[in-house]
Amino acid sequence: GPVIEKLVQLLPGEHHVIFAEVDGNFPNHHPDPTEEANLADLKRLVAEKNLDFGLAFDGDGDRIGAVDGAGRVIWGDQILSILVEPALREHPGAPIVADVKSSQALFDRIAELGGKSVMAATGHSLMKTAMTRTGAPIGGELSGHLFFAGEYYGFDDAHYAAVRLIRAVHLSGRSLTELRDAMPALVATPDLRFPVEDARKFAVIDEVIARLKSGGAEMDLTDGARVTTARGWWLLRASNTQAMLTVRAEAKDQAALDALLAEVDAHLSASGVTRR
Repeated sequence: GPVIEKLVQLLPGEHHVIFAEVDGNFPNHHPDPTEEANLADLKRLVAEKNLDFGLAFDGDGDRIGAVDGAGRVIWGDQILSILVEPALREHPGAPIVADVKSSQALFDRIAELGGKSVMAATGHSLMKTAMTRTGAPIGGELSGHLFFAGEYYGFDDAHYAAVRLIRAVHLSGRSLTELRDAMPALVATPDLRFPVEDARKFAVIDEVIARLKSGGAEMDLTDGARVTTARGWWLLRASNTQAMLTVRAEAKDQAALDALLAEVDAHLSASGVTRR
């Protein structure tokens, strides 16, 4: 809203602001920048004005979304993969925190740049705790929460994240579209959420983990089970706030992704749960 209107006056370049009037009824669309449908107006503006990219913010200004010049969504973990290059140039070898939902491409990028990947549990306070524990200068979630320590205060501020992203794109010498083109071509699900009773959800996770251990699976137990296979990886975790389980998976192609989801569904079925 008014914060963005004031901010763009201080930034170089051409800027266009939409839906800046503060209205708690959210008459234009739901204020979640991680839902692609909510970015339709932003995509249209970028295309009509031939802009380099567009940025979106949630209702309380702590999550950011982005689209490139080609209209593709740049997800939270992809934004972080762009931000880590200048961060690691300024803090060589530093730990970088990302949540368990983040793409393997992000963790690989951190290692490629000489950083130390720290996989953390999803959640605002859990991310900040991981950053404080490791001394990381930056961290982020798939959801668009980006946390800045180092030169900043250690919390998630989407307006500050926007300025840092503009800076990172400028320092790269490439456009955001070119940076997105250079990212690995992977296929991933969004968060696939489905209801499971509170009294049962953590027990289901424990049962799946027990079966995975008996089968010798390669997995990380930071937050639920993140299982790595030759096809890619999948994550099964319980929501900390709702009677829900969440699945996410990533692979090199759709056939491999479908196989990963079939594997998840088999484990859920063995615990009497159907994803729906």
